[in-house]
Amino acid sequence: MIYNSYTRIGGDNLMAERLPVLTTLPSSSYMSSMASLRCDSSSNKIFSTVPSSVYISFPFTPSSLTCRRPTLLSHIFLHQKRSAVRVSSGSVSSVGAPKCFASGPDQLRSAREDIKELLRTTFCHPIMIRMGWHEAGTYDKNIEEWPQRGGANGSLRFDIVLKHAGNAGLANALKLLQPIKEKYPRVTYADLFQLASATAVEDAGGPKIPMKYGRVDISSPEECPEEGRLPDATAAHLRDVFYRMGFTDKEIVALNGAHTVGRSRPERSGFGKPETKYTKDGPGVPGGQSWTVQWLKFDNSYFKDIKEKIDEDLLLLPTDTILFEDPSFKVFAEKYAADQETFFKDYAEAHAKLSNLGAKFDPPEGIWIDDCPPNAAPPEKF
Repeated sequence: MIYNSYTRIGGDNLMAERLPVLTTLPSSSYMSSMASLRCDSSSNKIFSTVPSSVYISFPFTPSSLTCRRPTLLSHIFLHQKRSAVRVSSGSVSSVGAPKCFASGPDQLRSAREDIKELLRTTFCHPIMIRMGWHEAGTYDKNIEEWPQRGGANGSLRFDIVLKHAGNAGLANALKLLQPIKEKYPRVTYADLFQLASATAVEDAGGPKIPMKYGRVDISSPEECPEEGRLPDATAAHLRDVFYRMGFTDKEIVALNGAHTVGRSRPERSGFGKPETKYTKDGPGVPGGQSWTVQWLKFDNSYFKDIKEKIDEDLLLLPTDTILFEDPSFKVFAEKYAADQETFFKDYAEAHAKLSNLGAKFDPPEGIWIDDCPPNAAPPEKF
């Protein structure tokens, strides 16, 4: 018996491990289209018409051929877990069924390209970063159960969460992302929000975030986190909330550095000026008060501007000034003001950690859509 270790069977890189076959199935064969499958309703069997006279047969009903996911064959495998699957050219063997993961890698990659185009045409980098943060920022390390623990679980698509005071304006971000979600149904909302957030950082000139995907969505508003888990603009609340999520002082300061991108709008947050000389002409919708002069560029100017306090048109909140007043925070804020490379390194690690908070991954180790995981650590257990 010859074993074909990994036979590619679908457009989303779903694989059947070690299919036992007498005739090796070519790894380049794609069997996800109706052209390669023939249905015999009289015998309730499905035959593959790919070369080598290999056929697959098991009981089926015509309705079983309807699937929301694009990979027909993987759908058949998934829904026939109790049936023996025959892959043979004259003998019978049974194999385990390959699994459809939470998100499809190919669709994640394509969605990322569409997000880049969206960013470059609408200048929505700040709100996309904020959306990923606020989705994951409801996580509570003291709660073990999913989804009660909060975190990156797709809850921000529900009105009950969008109406939380801390999420004012994020309905606009969802509206921008919804066409991408509809175009790529194999991408979960939880993955889409984090993908958009990381892509926005990178597209604005920030560091490459070592992201993994495969987050599972909650299914109903009843599973959403309650209001009050997000940080506000008070200095004391900053440490309380980020400690609840499991962050260190270094990670808190690094993550705050993302305010180098974006503006605060008083009609949404209650903070900032209606407009300044840096925001009155856009780009994008004019108005608001930014933390930095070039508020669509991701760099370390946030720390420099806080330290120097040179311009009244730049925003300073209590959560900003405390970074240079608190002895523990100040160590890292001074370092990041002087060394952008160190800031980028620490920020990328902290952002990746934030994006994983509370998430349930399928598969448990996550999905990597770049060439390989960048020195990926074992998956965290939440």
